[in-house]
Amino acid sequence: MILIRNGNIHTMAGEMIEGGSILIENGKIKEVGKDIVATLDAEIIDAGGKIVLPGLIDAHCHVGLFESSIGFEGDDGNEMTDPVTPQLRAIDGINPMDETLKEAYEAGVTSAATGPGSANVVGGQFALIKTYGSRIDNMIIDESIAMKIAFGENPKRVYHSMKKSPSTRMATASILRETLFKAKAYVEKQDRAEGDQTKMPEFDMKMEAMARVIRKEIPLKAHAHRADDIFTALRIAKEFDVDITLEHCTEGHLIADELAKDGKSVIIGPTFGHKSKFELKNKSFETPKVLHEAGVKFAIMTDAPVIPLDRLALCAAWAVNAGLDEEEALRAITINAAEILGVEDRIGSIEKGKDADIVIFDGHPLRDISAKAAVTIIDGKIVHRG
Repeated sequence: MILIRNGNIHTMAGEMIEGGSILIENGKIKEVGKDIVATLDAEIIDAGGKIVLPGLIDAHCHVGLFESSIGFEGDDGNEMTDPVTPQLRAIDGINPMDETLKEAYEAGVTSAATGPGSANVVGGQFALIKTYGSRIDNMIIDESIAMKIAFGENPKRVYHSMKKSPSTRMATASILRETLFKAKAYVEKQDRAEGDQTKMPEFDMKMEAMARVIRKEIPLKAHAHRADDIFTALRIAKEFDVDITLEHCTEGHLIADELAKDGKSVIIGPTFGHKSKFELKNKSFETPKVLHEAGVKFAIMTDAPVIPLDRLALCAAWAVNAGLDEEEALRAITINAAEILGVEDRIGSIEKGKDADIVIFDGHPLRDISAKAAVTIIDGKIVHRG
């Protein structure tokens, strides 16, 4: 049992508790409030008036799949041999001992949605993991949280260089549609069989993976920077009646009103760095502000290793610098991220019954560039003391 006391607790559930306490037992939050009493054997952490937040969440990155300080041997994020690879699972490629995961939890990032890159039209299955651990099986929140798809320059560039399709945006959309048509037919045949194995379709590993999308068990996670690619992603999702989240959404501020009408969630970033390709020419830290004002729910990502995962709070801070409300910026890396990923019942806020993923910061992470995580707790275990 752990008792955190004397903390300025931002619950991210609509409440700020000054001088508050959090009681942790068996990896979960048992109680949140003031004047909480713990058993004599409880470990006491005096927050000393510091800011206490739920563990930060990156809703889109590739951590553990593109390893640090290594080349091809640790490059496992893109299977660039087939534009349709839905059967691939991030958990089979993540190295939990990659140093970037340690850097992340030492900076207060406790959960990350990580998965395949954007080389393929259909890249494979993202996983949601805790950032602390030595065995991926023990770090998983959801081993298949979304199906990665990609529009725009990346799949064009990869397969054009091989003289294969897709080399145009038309081909990318066509390949995705064909895959979804096949998956829909596969599911319909399964449903008609009603469990009769003699009537079931011949096993197809790709279609088994895509069946979860058709059944709305997981959303498409659509890499799309440019406005036209964003609209193509939305058009195809509507055509097949599947769920979708918009990843990167670099030109989202140019089409905010249209995105608000569609009502889909957005995961914005990475906004730091060089405009390395044409579809990034309108990249702006004002995108979160504009989308928020239009009523679009969003999270902020690093796309690590594009931006190191431990810089997640800094990405949110730059959005504040560009006019985003500070509370909304905190939501974008905590509860909004959890809600968009569909795991708000477990992480994203400090509430009774949720996973005890808690960070005590020695300064305000969005105001003070020198602010560090003094204590990081994941699943009720102290994993870092600054």
